[in-house]
Amino acid sequence: MNKLTGTEQQNPHSIGLDEWSSFEIVQFMNNEDKGVAKAVRGALTHISHAVDAIVERWQLGGRCFVIGAGTSGRLAVVDAVELVPTFSIAQNRWIPLLAGGYEAMWNSLEETEDDDSWIITALKNHSLTQADVVIGVTASGSTPFVLAAAEYAADLGALTVGISNNERTALTATCDIGIEAPTGPEAIRGSTRLKAGTAQKMILNMLSTATMTKLGKTYQNEMIDMKLINRKLVNRAVQMLINMTAATEEAARAALEDTNHDLKSAAFILLTGGTSTEAKTFLEATGGHLKKAIQQYFHDVKDKKP
Repeated sequence: MNKLTGTEQQNPHSIGLDEWSSFEIVQFMNNEDKGVAKAVRGALTHISHAVDAIVERWQLGGRCFVIGAGTSGRLAVVDAVELVPTFSIAQNRWIPLLAGGYEAMWNSLEETEDDDSWIITALKNHSLTQADVVIGVTASGSTPFVLAAAEYAADLGALTVGISNNERTALTATCDIGIEAPTGPEAIRGSTRLKAGTAQKMILNMLSTATMTKLGKTYQNEMIDMKLINRKLVNRAVQMLINMTAATEEAARAALEDTNHDLKSAAFILLTGGTSTEAKTFLEATGGHLKKAIQQYFHDVKDKKP
């Protein structure tokens, strides 16, 4: 039998778990979680390299696929679905693929993690190309479903990124960029929904958030590209504009109306004194980067006006 990897080993500090008080259990788990951020910290260089590589592919029209089974796949879905309303990206640009399909979000389909043919078929159906990115997520670093996706993507020339919670994994060996955050044995042996899952969520959050930021989807630390699809979000946008531009509430709402509730264009108008047409022109010219659009506007237009 092969030597057990870190995530599959027994935690020597929780052998008496079944005899502990409720407080002792949660206290132990809390102490164990302190090591998760440290494990992720050790992978920051690789995470940042992955961000830069994803941004490069994205700007060329590439898509990002995030592949996982069980907890890893569910975390991929949780992160991906939030990107559409938060950053106004198309649903077909950041795509989670979960072993067992979306039924596996609600039901445990553990046997599907070995189904390497399903994921290859799914990627073929999505017409995966060398312009795309495939991010594989697996605590062990050896899940067949994820490895098959990485190998297929690598053969096509797509960028491959692996996220795992052990060291020197098969996934890392397969991928262009291997992100390893070794979280060690779990409080309950092999239950990688715990520390390993927490680390995976942190890394997925970093990858998506940093990528969207580099793509100009934020201004300062504001969600400048969010979709204003309900009253709460419209009110949030108004307050955001007031904070960013020192405009009155009336002016902020008027700018939103003038731009058909395009928050980024409204901010451009309030920060430059320009028109909605100028907002559209300069934002398109700078790839949607509000700060760059403002700088370009003042360079090309404002400073030249008498």
